[in-house]
Formats: sequence, C-alpha cells, structure tokens
Amino acid sequence: MSGFSPEWLALREPADARARATALEVALASAMAARGPTPGTTWVAVDLASGTGANVRHLAPRLPGPQRWRLLDADPRLLERARERCTGLRAADGSPVEIESRTLDLARASLSEACDGASLVTASALLDLVSEAWLQELAAACAGAGAVTLLALDYDGRRECLPGDAGDAQALAAFDQHQRRDKGFGPALGAQATEAAATAFAARGFHVRRAPSDWWLGPEEAPLQAALLRGWAEAASDAWPEARAAIETWQGRRAAHLAARVSRLHVGHQDLLAVPPRPPG
Repeated sequence: MSGFSPEWLALREPADARARATALEVALASAMAARGPTPGTTWVAVDLASGTGANVRHLAPRLPGPQRWRLLDADPRLLERARERCTGLRAADGSPVEIESRTLDLARASLSEACDGASLVTASALLDLVSEAWLQELAAACAGAGAVTLLALDYDGRRECLPGDAGDAQALAAFDQHQRRDKGFGPALGAQATEAAATAFAARGFHVRRAPSDWWLGPEEAPLQAALLRGWAEAASDAWPEARAAIETWQGRRAAHLAARVSRLHVGHQDLLAVPPRPPG
C-alpha cells in the first residue's frame, strides 16, 4: 500500500472533521454505551491505517469510556506522531483514553488477529483502496470479534469542479480508472467500496447504516484544493499517459481558478456504521 505524507493528512483533517456523518456518530456512541464494559474494565477499539491518529482524535472524545485504542499502520513514523498527538485524550464522560500502537502491514496481516478482542473497529478513507477479498476478510474479522464497525470517508465516485471546464470529464474519468488499480491489497474497490462493505456486513447479520460525508471545498481551503488537484492530475496522467499533456493543461486552468479564488470542489464520500447482532442470551 502506498503511504500518505503527514502534510497531506494534516491538510485533510479539518475537512474530514466537518464532513463526517454526525448522525452515525451519535448512533455509534449509543451502541458503545449499550455494549459498555463492566465496571472496572476498559473496552478496546482498533483503528486500521491510523496515520497520524486523526480518526482517534475525532472519535474518542465523542464516545463513552474508559477506552483503549490500538492504532495499526505500516508507517512507524506516522504512528509516532499519532501517539504524540493522541496522548491526553479523554472520553465523552471524562474517563481515560489509553493509546497503544503497532506497526503492521494490513495488506498482509491476519485481520482476525488484528481485530481480536475489539469492541469497536474503525477506519477512515481506507476502503476505496482495498480489494473485495480484503474487505470480506475484514467483515469476517469484525463478525468474529462481535465488534461494532465504523468505516468513514470513503470516496463514492461523486465529484464536481466549479467553475466547470471542458477537460473535467476526461481528467476525472482517468482518475477513477486509477482508483481501481492495485494499492497493495489487490484490485481496489474505488467508488464501489461502501456499497461492497454494506453487502459484506449485512450478509453477516450486522445492522448497517450509511450516510454521506462529502467534502465541500471553497476558496478558504485553497491549500487542500491545490493538493487534491495535483493528486488527481498525477493519477489521471498515470492512468492515461497518452493524455498527459491535456491533463496538465487542465490542471493549469483549474489552478488559475484557484488563484482567482473562484474554485470550488465537491467530493462525495460515504460513512458506514455496522452494528453486530446481540449474541443469544
């Protein structure tokens, strides 16, 4: 799996926080309270592909405690930042949040072992990078653990650039093709990720809810827009090298809109909450 820079993760964190489906987070808090630990014990959350810990920083203060978060990522440098930035978190009820981290290549690891003992499994902006087979393994692992699962901010194929440009369709179609390439987990699900996840978890008896968590980026998010447009252009040129010159010209026109403070980008994401059935008795 290709890594992400700390700079990119920092740029997107505020937009992610604004975009999240708050109704699902309220439902998640209720589900965790209903399944809360017995007095004197701590429930365990596993965060997959944690990066610098943005998902943990967002969720832990919104959920009851006490909590122990297990952060998993292939990049030890990102995990070091995550530990630093997540130290001192408190749960919604003021109880402590413990942080542990583990360097782990999720493309090759046993997901059942990674999720062992978890009451909650979470990930952010991960599913559109993984394959159907990997997703099925994740759903099976969450079912085996009996873990509530929140999968947030996965790209769903909806996007719009304003003002519109004649080159938008070609560049974005090439980007979508690139999204389906192998990112280390096998052929990526891309825009079909949340639909595939809903099917996989529902087939294992989970109650599944979905909600949009879209980015709406205006002139005030110019640095994030610029990074996103660069990423789209690079991926599109990689997918369609014969169109590289046209895509670079398109990127230049979009950069001019950004410089004029008239650029707006809409990127569709989906959040998914999957709550397992109660065990008999």
